[in-house]
Amino acid sequence: MSSGRAEKPLPDIPEEDGSRDDEKGFGNVFAELESVDLSLGTTLRSVYDDQPNAHKRFMEKLEVRIRNHDREIEKMCNFHHQGFVDAITELLKVRADAEKLMGQVTDTNRRLQDAGREVTAQTEEVIRCRIQQRNMTTTVERLQLCIPVLEMYSKLKEQLQSKRHYAALKTMEQLEKVFIPRVSRYRFCQIMADNLPKLREDIKDISMSDLKDFLESIRKHSDKIGETAMKQAQQHRTFNSVVQKQDSGMGYTKPVYSLNGRTPTQHNGLAAAEEGVEDDQSEEEVLTAQDLVDFSPVYRCLHIYTVLGDRETFENYYRKQRKKQARLVLQPQSNMHETVEGYRRYFNQIVGFFLVEDHVLHSTQGLLTRAFTDELWNMALSKITAVLRTHSSYCSDPDLVLELKNLIVIFADTLQGYGYPVNRLFDLLYEIRDQYNETLLKKWVLVFREIFELDNYSPIPVETEEDYKSVISRFPFHDAEIEKQDFPKKLPMSQSVPQIYVQVKEFIYASLKFSESLHRSWTEIDDMLRKSTNLLLTRTLSGCLQNLIKKPHIGLTELVQIIINTTHLEQACKYLEDFITNITNVSPETVHTTRLYGLSTFKDARHAAEGEIYTKLNQKIDEFIQLADYDWGMPESDGQASGYLMDLINFLRSTFQVFTHLPGKVAQTACMSACKHLSTSLMQMLLDCELKQISMGAVQQFNLDVIQCELFASSEPVPGFQGDTLQLAFIDLRQLLDLFMVWDWSTYLADYGQPTSKYLRVNPSTALALLEKMKDTSKKNNIFSQFRKNDRDKQKLIETVVKQLRSLVNGMSQHS
Repeated sequence: MSSGRAEKPLPDIPEEDGSRDDEKGFGNVFAELESVDLSLGTTLRSVYDDQPNAHKRFMEKLEVRIRNHDREIEKMCNFHHQGFVDAITELLKVRADAEKLMGQVTDTNRRLQDAGREVTAQTEEVIRCRIQQRNMTTTVERLQLCIPVLEMYSKLKEQLQSKRHYAALKTMEQLEKVFIPRVSRYRFCQIMADNLPKLREDIKDISMSDLKDFLESIRKHSDKIGETAMKQAQQHRTFNSVVQKQDSGMGYTKPVYSLNGRTPTQHNGLAAAEEGVEDDQSEEEVLTAQDLVDFSPVYRCLHIYTVLGDRETFENYYRKQRKKQARLVLQPQSNMHETVEGYRRYFNQIVGFFLVEDHVLHSTQGLLTRAFTDELWNMALSKITAVLRTHSSYCSDPDLVLELKNLIVIFADTLQGYGYPVNRLFDLLYEIRDQYNETLLKKWVLVFREIFELDNYSPIPVETEEDYKSVISRFPFHDAEIEKQDFPKKLPMSQSVPQIYVQVKEFIYASLKFSESLHRSWTEIDDMLRKSTNLLLTRTLSGCLQNLIKKPHIGLTELVQIIINTTHLEQACKYLEDFITNITNVSPETVHTTRLYGLSTFKDARHAAEGEIYTKLNQKIDEFIQLADYDWGMPESDGQASGYLMDLINFLRSTFQVFTHLPGKVAQTACMSACKHLSTSLMQMLLDCELKQISMGAVQQFNLDVIQCELFASSEPVPGFQGDTLQLAFIDLRQLLDLFMVWDWSTYLADYGQPTSKYLRVNPSTALALLEKMKDTSKKNNIFSQFRKNDRDKQKLIETVVKQLRSLVNGMSQHS
């Protein structure tokens, strides 16, 4: 054990003169040796490179320092030894007590488990008996509640079999109000409750067979009643329409829009189809609902139920049955949307039904009320609008939708004459107009597709003055320079441009036809036309243009023509706005006037065509690159550029000549994109992982090809580039090839990372990858010449450069 006081240090070893300097020097050496951050090599070298006897003196000083450290370690161990021994002794005592306590706890737990098993079993048995006793008591109580209900229902069945209907109704009333509510949670009671209305309806059906015959009669005659009323309303509407047009002098006489070979004059309501028989019908006797149906049964039943004091039941029954019939009438046939006759029958039945209700309302006192008929009409109106909305969505023929619109107008006018509100029907027509426009849009999709398929995508040749006037009569084109040219000449757009412009005007006429007789102002009609025209431009025409641009057979020449076409169509949008204004006489300066979105449509299409030009140009470059067939092991170059590359450059020259008609930025962007893609493809070819070896001759041949690319870039294939902007697309390749051609590794490694470096664009990993390929080639070619000094020096130089490049690459990866 230590005495707790510090021991005296050993006496110093006597030294010769200069020992103080040695002491100070060796102190520094020991400090460096004991440091973990410094290298030992330099320190030990300083010991051996010093004075001749320095090593011996160093060893002596080292022995003294070791003894000092040993004494300090011994003192530290002596100081802490007794505490460690005491702690171990205490732990051994606690261990014995813990084992004893563990045994006692285990024994206590076992005895408690044994004692509780029997108690648990007896408790579970008691619980089971109590549950059985409770279930038996509950079952007896529930059966006592259900027996009276079953007895009453049995009594009801006996009364029905003996045809004591009045007593049966009383029994049913007791069941509903007294007995069934007590046990309503049982399923058999729910079945009874659901069956009682049916039994009551059976009693009513038996006691009112005459009324059923009447209801069946009016159901059969509703179609004829409605047909007669709608014909009369149609004749009245046609007469009023003729008078209004004669008074106002307005109307559309130009038969521009035609579907299925029919002109607009054939769409004027239903008058044209019935014009030949109108005179004969006016001479016939006008039939009414009372002439077609005998209403006496309903009058008799109403009187009988009034005398018996059960008028309300009869009224409810009648109204309920009429509601059922209304639902049947309102239920359309599944194929109603296929023909106009299907819609006509549907409307005839509804008109007939509500004309009968109107007659009963006015010929009886209280059987029907205005509130009931209004409720029934509102229910029917909701169903009608839902049915028409659904079935009109199935219509793909604009003619059929237009005829449906005319039928709805006649239907609404007929019922409005009997006091039924029909505003919701006209609101529905506003919705169906959107569906009508959808069918028009689908039709015009086919029209536009056909125009694009038949277009030759070349400027329109104009041989004579008549040809020129024919074109500008269909499309608003004005160019002073072209007008000054002599015939024959060419207009910049292709034949599809005037055709598309004419078809957009045709669409406007077709959309206008639906707005007739909708009781809308010209401002609203103007807004409708502009919105539908916007849909045609932004969705239909835009979609057709986008699909056209993406088609594989559309080449670069066609894409250039498409860009020119969209430019002229964009300029013509203002004339379409003037065209709509001339139709509606609504000033375009009106606050709520919708503007046409054709500008954005054609701009988007033009941008898509430009993007497709860039893509197809790159794809064509890839096709030429795939024809490359380099001999990567060639000893020296051929002295001239590769054939595939010269073909590629000739292709690019001819292609960019076609781009002269495009806006400058488009042509410049396409040229820069092509040069960058060519540069990237050549770099990828050079660094391909599957390419294992490259000779210097192959690098020289590759350099000749890159020189041709640079010459092409410097020849300004597209005007507008400043300086050597286009040549910068090949700067990465140029610096990489210069580095290998000149073999200027010392400059590259010395200037690496400097902004003024000659090879600033050469990445170390790229240079390393290419050098590895050339190193393998060098090894293969120098198998038998490895003993020559020049070859050995060159091989060592390559190995050295490879190591330095790897260190640069590793440094970059660590920083990243």
